[in-house]
Amino acid sequence: MTNTPKPYAQIPMQAVGPFKLIGDVETDDLMVPMATYETPLWPSVARGARVTAHAGGIRVTVIDERMTRSILLEAPHAGIARQRLQQIQSRHADLQAVVSSSSRFAQLIDTHFQVIGNLIYLRLEFKTGDASGHNMATNAADKLIPFLLGQYPDLSYVSISANYCTDKKVSAVNGILGRGKYVVCETTIPRKLCVRFLKTTPEAIVDLHIKKDLIGSIVSGGLRTANAHVANMLLAFYLATGQDAANIVEGSQAINHIETTPDGDLYFSTTLPNLIVGTVGNGKGLDFVLENLEGLGCTAQDVEPGSNARRLACIAGATALCGELSLLAAQTNPGELMQAHLKLERQAANVPTESHD
Repeated sequence: MTNTPKPYAQIPMQAVGPFKLIGDVETDDLMVPMATYETPLWPSVARGARVTAHAGGIRVTVIDERMTRSILLEAPHAGIARQRLQQIQSRHADLQAVVSSSSRFAQLIDTHFQVIGNLIYLRLEFKTGDASGHNMATNAADKLIPFLLGQYPDLSYVSISANYCTDKKVSAVNGILGRGKYVVCETTIPRKLCVRFLKTTPEAIVDLHIKKDLIGSIVSGGLRTANAHVANMLLAFYLATGQDAANIVEGSQAINHIETTPDGDLYFSTTLPNLIVGTVGNGKGLDFVLENLEGLGCTAQDVEPGSNARRLACIAGATALCGELSLLAAQTNPGELMQAHLKLERQAANVPTESHD
């Protein structure tokens, strides 16, 4: 018996909002698609979007962007490894010429390395336009390896990927050196709106943030992470916009920073240093994905390469912030979280999947 693959996985999808963004992206009344089986996520994120819009919006800032691929080479000994690395890093223009032959959008912006014994872990960092850049970075690295081995015949090939990238694995290096889009999302919510929409106070949210996000993450051994459930929002957003869903592994290494202002209002921020998203490439040609990207304003023509992807990353980050804000607010009130899940998931169980599309 032959298994015939079906064209699509049936995942409920709904647009939530409206979102108001300011800063690097200026937009109002934006509806954001999210595909998830966890149906309470939709009203939760919508609540966060609603209160932040009333508060003036979410400020989104792209701090940095790069995609990486690390290659693994072997030298006769560490002394030669050090010498070759010094030579390689002094030849940026030559390396870029090789990279340019692999793609008109790929741009080598930096390199980092680690030497372990006689092994060279060389981390190559690229700008990749509107693509998330996995394949573009790997293709560029694949061109660079024979060039380097030709220039330095005492080096030998070990692997096209050395795990110093780091792709789809929890690590510290991505947050420190960067991989993907580094996005900071911020909002300030007046006390009266906090009480009205979130049914809690700024002080209660800050107290929970300290004891849950910060101390709880330390107790659990979390690595560069201090958030409630960023992975939930990212996965739903990634599935709806044609992203590589496995990148929520590093993408969810997000850090909340929350405090009360001198006026007693709530400052709430979510920082996501490893957001890996793109608006072109694999998965973006599906009809529903293209429709969602168009609805988000991320298919603009005649703009600087990378502009659409940066916009998409800002929207992804804002979606994560809204989910974080709403969940933390709910958890300050005993029983609210479970009551919402029981009510909403039971309702969803009786509604056909098509009604969420």
